[in-house]
Amino acid sequence: MVTPCPTSLVSPAARAGKRDHDQNLRAPVKKSRRPRLRRKQPLQPLNPCPLPGDSGVCDLFESPSSGSDGADSPAASAALGCSPLPAPAQQFAQLDLQTFRDYGQSCYVFRKARESHFHPRESLARQPQVTAESRCKLLSWLIPVHRQFHLSFESLCLTVNTLDRFLTTTPVAADCFQLLGVTSLLIACKQVEVHPPRMKQLLALCCGAFSQQQLCNLECIVLHKLHFSLGAPTISFFLEHFTHARVEAGQAEVSEALEAQALARGVAELSLADYAFTSYTPSLLAICCLALADRMLQHPHPVDLGLGGHAEAAVQDCLGKLQLLVAINETSLTHMLPFQILEKCSLSPKLK
Repeated sequence: MVTPCPTSLVSPAARAGKRDHDQNLRAPVKKSRRPRLRRKQPLQPLNPCPLPGDSGVCDLFESPSSGSDGADSPAASAALGCSPLPAPAQQFAQLDLQTFRDYGQSCYVFRKARESHFHPRESLARQPQVTAESRCKLLSWLIPVHRQFHLSFESLCLTVNTLDRFLTTTPVAADCFQLLGVTSLLIACKQVEVHPPRMKQLLALCCGAFSQQQLCNLECIVLHKLHFSLGAPTISFFLEHFTHARVEAGQAEVSEALEAQALARGVAELSLADYAFTSYTPSLLAICCLALADRMLQHPHPVDLGLGGHAEAAVQDCLGKLQLLVAINETSLTHMLPFQILEKCSLSPKLK
C-alpha cells in the first residue's frame, strides 16, 4: 500500500514569488531589426472640425480665390514652420549637376512626351455635385495637411493629379469628396514618401467622418479607374529640371536659382487650388512660376522662357493669370515662404 505524499502548504506570497521567478526564465523576445518609427507627439487636427457644408468639405481653410488675407488660416499656421534656406555649400550639394548631365535631358524628354497623357482636361465637366469652389476648398485644406505631415512638394502635385484624373472618369458625391482628397494624398505618399502617413492619422484629420474600410475601398476604386498608371510628370519635376538647366548653362548662381525655385513652389501651390489653371500643362506652369519668381526677386538674369518649348502667347497668358493670383493671395503667400525669400521679393511684380 502506497502512502500518498502529504500536500505541502505554500503561502500566497511564496506562490507569487515563484510565478515571478518562472516569468523571468522565459526566453527573451527578439526585437525587430527595423523598429517602427513613432512620432513623439500625435498629430492633432488643424482646427476643431465643424460640420461639413454642402461640398462635404470641412471649411478649415480660406479659398485662395476668395480674396481673404488668410492670416488666421491653418495654412498660415502650418507654414510658419518653413525651414530656412540651407548654407551655400549645402545649396550646391542639393543640385546634383553630374547626375543631371548624365540623365537629366533623357528624363525630361521622356516625361515631356508623357505629359499630355497624364494631363486631365475639364475634370469637372462630368461632376454634377462637385464645383470649382468645392475643389478649391478641398485643395486649400490639403495644402496645410501636407505641410503638417512634412511631405514633399512632389506628393502634393501627385495628389492633385490623381484627384483630377479620377474626377474625369467618375462622378463623385459631395459627401465623399473629402474622402477622395485624402485617398489621393495617401496614394501619392505611397509612391514617393519613405514614411507615408497612416490611415488613422489621415482619417483623424477628417474628424472621424469616414472609416478605414471606406478609405481602402475608395483607394481600390481609384487605382482601378486609373489603371494603376500613377507616374505623372508634375510641376515639381519640371521646376527641378529647369533649375538644374539654368545653373548648368551658367545663367544663374546656385543661390539665386534655389531662391527662385522656393518662391516658384509657393506660387505653384496657389495655382494647384485654382481650377482655372488646370488647363495649363505642368511644364508650362513650372516655367511661368520660375519666370514670375525671378521678377519678384528682381534677379538680373531671369529664366529663359523658351526652355519649355511653349508658344509665347500661351506663356504670356499663363504669366498674366499667375500675377493676378499672387496679387489676390499676397498675404497667404507670405506665410508660405521662408523668411529669407520674403526679405528679397517684391509681391507686386510688373510683367514686361
